[in-house]
Amino acid sequence: MAVDRRALVLNAIVQDYVKTGEPVGSRAVVEFHHLGVSPATVRNDMAALEERGLIAQPHTSAGRVPTDAGYRQFVDQISELKPLSRGERAAIEKMLSEAVDLDDVIARSVRLLASITNQVAMVQYPSLRRTALRHVELVPMSDTRALVVIITDAGRVEQRIVTTESELSDEELLTLRATFNEEIADHQLADLPAALDRVDARLPEELRAAALTIGRALEDTLRNEAEERVVFAGTANLTRYDIEFERTIYPVLDAIEEQVVLLRMLANKEDGLHVGIGSENVSDAFSETSVVSTNYVGVGQQTVARLGIIGPTRMDYPSTMSSVYAVAKYLSDILSAN
Repeated sequence: MAVDRRALVLNAIVQDYVKTGEPVGSRAVVEFHHLGVSPATVRNDMAALEERGLIAQPHTSAGRVPTDAGYRQFVDQISELKPLSRGERAAIEKMLSEAVDLDDVIARSVRLLASITNQVAMVQYPSLRRTALRHVELVPMSDTRALVVIITDAGRVEQRIVTTESELSDEELLTLRATFNEEIADHQLADLPAALDRVDARLPEELRAAALTIGRALEDTLRNEAEERVVFAGTANLTRYDIEFERTIYPVLDAIEEQVVLLRMLANKEDGLHVGIGSENVSDAFSETSVVSTNYVGVGQQTVARLGIIGPTRMDYPSTMSSVYAVAKYLSDILSAN
């Protein structure tokens, strides 16, 4: 019974500290959370929680604040996400559904996530290492030049101009386009060499040189563009929490600017919602922050990338987790429908 009550006391301290930013005393826990016990009993529970490293007393005679371990226990016991309001869901759906292309939907997603969480938001672009090729278009520019347009199943579009040794007729371009699309559709980047071999085997001798040129352009473009990218928004939100950081927030802001740091933050996570708290994060710069992230999917419900937020450890975890999950779901719905 005492163990269950101590969990309630910890939850009360986390909730009140997140709301007020002030250390929480035993009397406040009793008055506002109606645990049915005396302040003296709550003080005993606080002492037990402090001994376990779940709360700390920042000043003599002050109340208690959660530690990283306390936040972790609080987050781990969240069994259901708080649903967004009908208005919030409608606003998310409307904003994302009006996007005109992948760049637009990513930009809208990161701005939206920053706005509804009041944190720094980050969205990883769909990885060409995990998405599949959907279509290759060959657009004639002259008798010996063509624009190669590459479209993935996540809506990503890349292009390259190629020059062939010999002139190509419209009919030959159509043959090349049809053969490429029949062999590469639904294949990932790793499968491309074998697909290009099949293209070569199917084409007549006079088109193989052109196919080789197009194939090299295809490989080079995908290899160059396969580098992961993360976009972020809402860094100004973090400056509102300067009082939350024992050290300056500038190392945090500097780290956010580094693509490799953000990619490491999002990498190697299992699918689903993940919360990294304080020292659990990959960089010392984020030792006073929490990172809430989840995956989003494309066609075939395959994970293509992740998105999330960075904020101080003193955050409204249930609300933030719900917002991250909701934006990921709507982004997934849009990409899956492409």
